[in-house]
Amino acid sequence: MERNNDMIKNIPAVFLRPAGGAKGMDGQMSNEKLINERIRRITDSILEDYKNGRDIDKMDVFSQPDSDAVTDIVNKLLNILFPGYYREKNYRSYNDNSRISILIEDVVYNLTKQIAIALRFREEYAQSEESEIRDMSEEIAISFISRIPAIRELVDTDMEAFYQGDPAAYNKEEIVLCYPGLLASTVNRLAHELFLLKVPLIPRMMTEYAHSRTGIDIHPGATIGRYFFMDHGTGIVVGETSVIGEHVKIYQGVTIGALSTKGGQSLRGAKRHPTIEDDVTIYAGASILGGETVIGKGSVIGSNVFITSSVKPGTRMSVKTQELVIRHREEIEGPRETKPEGTKPENWY
Repeated sequence: MERNNDMIKNIPAVFLRPAGGAKGMDGQMSNEKLINERIRRITDSILEDYKNGRDIDKMDVFSQPDSDAVTDIVNKLLNILFPGYYREKNYRSYNDNSRISILIEDVVYNLTKQIAIALRFREEYAQSEESEIRDMSEEIAISFISRIPAIRELVDTDMEAFYQGDPAAYNKEEIVLCYPGLLASTVNRLAHELFLLKVPLIPRMMTEYAHSRTGIDIHPGATIGRYFFMDHGTGIVVGETSVIGEHVKIYQGVTIGALSTKGGQSLRGAKRHPTIEDDVTIYAGASILGGETVIGKGSVIGSNVFITSSVKPGTRMSVKTQELVIRHREEIEGPRETKPEGTKPENWY
């Protein structure tokens, strides 16, 4: 209550009392008019606050990519990657060639539009002519879509890794339709190609969409090899400059992150995240940090291990098993007093 009173004291008095008293043109002003007047004054105050020239005061919403459009592009790309798993609601065709052709044209067209907006965030294109931006955007979109077969090849190896790595999976359909890890890694593989094409913003928007759906946070800059498997997945974090080899298995809650970000923007582009070599398994809750940290081929990292230095190939690393202490109530509180049958305990309520 005291905190609320302090908040009220800080509100300008103009917002706490009706403007112009209780009387209007024809007598007492109605409650509706009083409320409308107060809202108008508050609105004017907020609009005035937008004029302070801060980053938060930006008003041109059309100068950045549309998050809904990017999400729609991601979902259409999933249809292209998995033509027999995802259903396209907008385009119905009994001819698979026609259906996929329409999807590809749709993706190229809309991706070109979003890339054209995003390219303005690159310094070399900030002042470019619209025609130059349009031509470059089309070239990038077509270059990206041409990489779909290579992306599908990688995703197919991931499907196999998920299937072979999890005995709870009864078929590949279950993996594609149900496993958050495959969705996150697939979207990341798409976003990574746009990242390599130096498209600003859009790759991060794609992976953050997957993050919001799966709880798995993989930066599009991360380089990930074939047969990548994330079991359960929730809480996994993979940083921008991470390099992950082939046949790597990661369990929930693993962090492959930076050791320190005190340098802020001065660290941009530097190798800040670990390298995980081939055939490594990292169990739940482990944290592996630092750009110079290398986890050697074939290593197994146990749960909750905290690593900030390199590990030789073939290493088995785990936290020493902690002693489990079990004490019964009688040992803690002493023998319990025997009471007559039917007596209620003191804390019965």
